[in-house]
Amino acid sequence: MNAPTQPLSPYRAIDRAEWSRLAAGLDQPLTETEVVELRGIGDRLDLTEVREVYLPLSRLLSLYATSSKGLGAATSAFLQEPDSTTPFVVGVAGSVAVGKSTIARLLRELMSRWPGTPRVELVTTDGFLYPNAELERRGLMDRKGFPESYDRRALLSFLTEVKSGAAEVRAPFYSHMRYDIIPDATVVVRRPDVVIVEGLNVLQPPPAPNDVAVSDLFDFSIYVDADPAHIAQWYVDRFLALRKGAFTNPSSYFNVFAHLTDDEAVTTAMGYWNEINMPNLLENVLPTRHRATLVLRKGADHAVESVQLRKV
Repeated sequence: MNAPTQPLSPYRAIDRAEWSRLAAGLDQPLTETEVVELRGIGDRLDLTEVREVYLPLSRLLSLYATSSKGLGAATSAFLQEPDSTTPFVVGVAGSVAVGKSTIARLLRELMSRWPGTPRVELVTTDGFLYPNAELERRGLMDRKGFPESYDRRALLSFLTEVKSGAAEVRAPFYSHMRYDIIPDATVVVRRPDVVIVEGLNVLQPPPAPNDVAVSDLFDFSIYVDADPAHIAQWYVDRFLALRKGAFTNPSSYFNVFAHLTDDEAVTTAMGYWNEINMPNLLENVLPTRHRATLVLRKGADHAVESVQLRKV
């Protein structure tokens, strides 16, 4: 009897053991102290996870970026014009509390250690949220993080300038302490080798068929995936940690939560998760997973269990 035929898929499915073997021969460029500094609250990132998962991923991304740069130079030579290759743009998407911010920071550090991509910049889409005053005016404060809470045109304009080769591009700056955009503060990007763009909704399809999607301006995209029940627990754990840390700062927007009891804090966190973050995940974020070039699937302990890589 013939073996059952595996269903066709545009992705290569790679388990953790197979993926970790790709790290053989690669030097670990980060120290334990550096990994701790990059790790977000609640993330369980260690040197083993960096070496077995993210070091090979950073190498793959650097190879993609270097190949793209070579293709750009060859195209310019063919057209008999100066090389006008633009930055390689990587999108990182996933739920609140899934660890995408840590992954984006980590990839920035790792990619900058490879010879072909020494200059890497990171921009988060938090900077393209409408200011709180505008969200209040539009009645969207309770939907902060949903697609409609972002200035999509400004984000598209920023990425269009980056991919057009502009010498300098500025993005708004968002303060998690103040939970708002900081007027006149910007993040400046000056034609690096790579720009990493991290955010909830970066893989959203365009709102209308003839519109440009943000992801149309990406050269590579990553979706950080996990079971929603695990993400909910990570969200609560992070809220409890912040209550004892950042929330205690009198300048913090969330200082009102600093004196909650454990039970009150869990109830409050689950309220935010069930009313805002889970609906956004299920309605807007998770449905974009299939648009990613690569999917990292995490288990309950935050460790990556498998990788799906789109075939070239």
